[in-house]
Amino acid sequence: MSELVGYAVQDGVATLRLDDGKANAMSSEMSQAIAAGLDRAAVEARVVVLRGRPGVLCGGFDLKVIRGGDAAARAAMVEGGMRLLERLYLLPQPLILGCTGHSVAAGGLLLLTGDMRIGVRGAFRLGLNETTIGLSLPQAGLELARDRLLPTALTEATLLARLYDPDAAARVGYLDQAVEAEGFDAAIRDAAAAMLALDSAAFAATKQRLRSATLARIALAAA
Repeated sequence: MSELVGYAVQDGVATLRLDDGKANAMSSEMSQAIAAGLDRAAVEARVVVLRGRPGVLCGGFDLKVIRGGDAAARAAMVEGGMRLLERLYLLPQPLILGCTGHSVAAGGLLLLTGDMRIGVRGAFRLGLNETTIGLSLPQAGLELARDRLLPTALTEATLLARLYDPDAAARVGYLDQAVEAEGFDAAIRDAAAAMLALDSAAFAATKQRLRSATLARIALAAA
């Protein structure tokens, strides 16, 4: 595996740990490393856990590339990141997101792909802050938000770029639960055990039916 993403598998659960030593930016290299981990997990595991380093899950796309002069590199990074988000959103295996800290912009979108999102409590910010940093949300991001966030929070979460602490993030739909740091790993293990009890084929088929309409709206907008 890449140095950016650690990989381990135990008892049918593959754990991918994002750690670039900084903000876990969704660079092209990070997206490729996550995709490589998913490739391994597809044949080695029944449940996937994606988690970050202490204090941060994902700080979004690499702003040095976004604001740099290489348009091709910028386009490749964003396109690759959005493809990865769509893959995670429809991953046939149950996907647990372990939010270990801050997760903003593309990191906020990452949270929207999980089947179970567990966040550690703390002075962390989660959400979509694009309109405060001069970026507009792509249609795919808006559709993910429309699908997973509380409808009454959609405007403030997207247009108004509100960032939430973990407990508030659970109330509006970025997380399913927020837990204290000492109970975080146990909560991840409990969620994985519950998902291992599901029938893999039935889960994958139901997930495809549940979420295919959102991807159809994304494809229509891109046409």
